[in-house]
Amino acid sequence: MKQVRKLFPIALLTLMVLSLLAACGSPAPTAAPAGPADATAAPAPAGGTLSGKITMAGSTTVQPLAEKFSEAFSVINPQVVVDVQGGGSSVGVKAAAEKTADIGMASREVKEEELKATPEMKVFAVALDGIAVVVNSDVTVEDLSLEQVRDIFSGKITNWNEVGGPDQPMIVVSREEGSGTRAAFEEMVMGKDALIADTAILQPSNGAIRTTVSTTPHSIGYISMGYIDDTVKTVKINGVEPSEENAANGTFPIVRPLNLITFGEPTGVVKAFMDFVLSPEGQALVVEEGYIAVTK
Repeated sequence: MKQVRKLFPIALLTLMVLSLLAACGSPAPTAAPAGPADATAAPAPAGGTLSGKITMAGSTTVQPLAEKFSEAFSVINPQVVVDVQGGGSSVGVKAAAEKTADIGMASREVKEEELKATPEMKVFAVALDGIAVVVNSDVTVEDLSLEQVRDIFSGKITNWNEVGGPDQPMIVVSREEGSGTRAAFEEMVMGKDALIADTAILQPSNGAIRTTVSTTPHSIGYISMGYIDDTVKTVKINGVEPSEENAANGTFPIVRPLNLITFGEPTGVVKAFMDFVLSPEGQALVVEEGYIAVTK
């Protein structure tokens, strides 16, 4: 009996400890499942909510600008991947028409026959660009008429002394067939009757023309204004400097649009990208890269 009385307090103490431990380990009550009230929750931030991939292909003139657009757009929307490839303006028009890219790039007007073949294509001018005539640093001629430029590139004029320069043969450098820069130059300078001479050195990009002209004595070529740097000299056309201001005010005669092309009206992430390109932020990038904005 004495032994039972000794064990009773111990058993009671043990029971109390176990009860206390059980209470501490009990899970907290769960909240009731959320209902329609979820719709009133604070909205997610606007930036970074888009996701997906955009493919772009075409003009090597538009390509660096498109890459700037894609970098800035991806900062705002980090879950969107924008893949930009070159290939030339004709490739860009074809890519848009055949839907092999979400956005085609062309540094020329889309031809009437191209629009007739694929009337679903939508063309968006995102910048204006002047085409500058550039020469090697050893060339002393500073001004040419549009007619003289046409005669030089067609092979009618072949020596610098025919336009007031030294007695040196001209080395003509041009873009390849299919280039938007060449197509725009042919349309605005060469016209319907004059063709670029077969003797011209052909290059695949504005950068390649700039390099060739800068390293080849007595040479002359044409490049996008966005590619002008101090390695080449620019030539006035009809007395007008190839500058952004003169291209914008219409006094410089060789100006073309830089276009982005979609199959049908853009939707979803592609529309968001196009809206950004034409926004003040996107057009600020146009100006930074040396082109002319199409919207304020």
